[in-house]
Amino acid sequence: MPPTDSATPTLARRLLPALLLLLTVFGPISMDLYLPALPALTSELGAVTSVAQLTVTACLIGLAAGQLIAGPLSDRLGRRRILLVGIVAYVVTSALCAVSPSIELLIAARLVQGLAGGVGIVIATAAGRDVFSGRALIRFYGRLTVVGGLAAIVGPLLGGVLSTVTDWRGLFVFLAVIGTVLLVVALLGFGETLPVEQRSAGGFAETLRGYRTLLTDRVFLGAVLNQGFLYAALFAYLAGSTFVLQDIYGLSPQWYAAAFGLNSAGHMVAGSLAGRAAERWSILGTLALGVGVTGVGALGLLAAGLTAMPLWVVIVALFLLFSGVALSAAPATTLALAEYPHMAGTASSLLGMVRFGFGGVAAPFVGVAGALSILPLGIVTVVCVVLSAAAGLLLAPRRPDRARSTTPAPSERARV
Repeated sequence: MPPTDSATPTLARRLLPALLLLLTVFGPISMDLYLPALPALTSELGAVTSVAQLTVTACLIGLAAGQLIAGPLSDRLGRRRILLVGIVAYVVTSALCAVSPSIELLIAARLVQGLAGGVGIVIATAAGRDVFSGRALIRFYGRLTVVGGLAAIVGPLLGGVLSTVTDWRGLFVFLAVIGTVLLVVALLGFGETLPVEQRSAGGFAETLRGYRTLLTDRVFLGAVLNQGFLYAALFAYLAGSTFVLQDIYGLSPQWYAAAFGLNSAGHMVAGSLAGRAAERWSILGTLALGVGVTGVGALGLLAAGLTAMPLWVVIVALFLLFSGVALSAAPATTLALAEYPHMAGTASSLLGMVRFGFGGVAAPFVGVAGALSILPLGIVTVVCVVLSAAAGLLLAPRRPDRARSTTPAPSERARV
């Protein structure tokens, strides 16, 4: 059911889609802004490559766990209250990252920063399900992917520019500023999207029952695992590309940011196309296309690890990998959440937890051979794509009407 007028004032309701999209910057900005400075951070704190990459892993794990906690809580307590607590915690922990004196304390601070940052992601996904349905829901999730790609472009580009005037600590100060801006915007414009009468009344036991319902749904499980493995490939790219492009191919932080921005532009375009293709063509077909494009990119990275390749080959491979994941996001999210409006927070939390949790597990493996080999990145991404394709087999409908039932009727409209 759509929210009542008392739950969301008229002005806030009009601004809500834009605000929900803005909340998706939590993950990309947290991950990407400091990536151009990661080699310098590694050197200053006296860490080895694989340990420095744990700052990426810790944030990913935090983002996953934060969503797992915030989603069910928002189903019980409402979206707005949980969101505001999460943003305040994000600002505080970003400041703690900036003053960390050692790599160990930075890793711990990044974990907590990720926990707080995960709140914004899951609230954006769940609140979107609160207020959208049908084709509008697919379009909204496509736009989430586009905005995430835009944030991924802005993050490393800003990081590259800021690294010319400040060190990595200044970059975390900037993240605290971004969080403060989001807090002000949320206070002024984010109205409650989940009325009291639609909230879950149960406690922890009710949450566990919800998880059991979701995890025994073959389609939900297939969509979530597919996304988990694809995002593992994506975050392996995020963890390894800075060393590949800067240490192996000699790009400056600014040129690395430009290359990253190019790949993120492909992510944006693919995300936009995915929403339209899933809406007008086929949800499952668009998802399969995304897996295929990601696989071509992963094979390109594997080839570059097995034999010397020019820079443009690696850039194209990374572009395809990033774009393929974007193609898959909107259809998979729609498949996972379409049938669970009554527990959108819980379903969103599981989806987000698996995406970021699998990414956190995969990211350290790209550094096992140090900073001078692409081969681990190629192996990790290829394995992840193969596993995502295997998970996608769960989506093959045993009942012919299931796949069609998730394709919205043309008459369905947005609830905002």
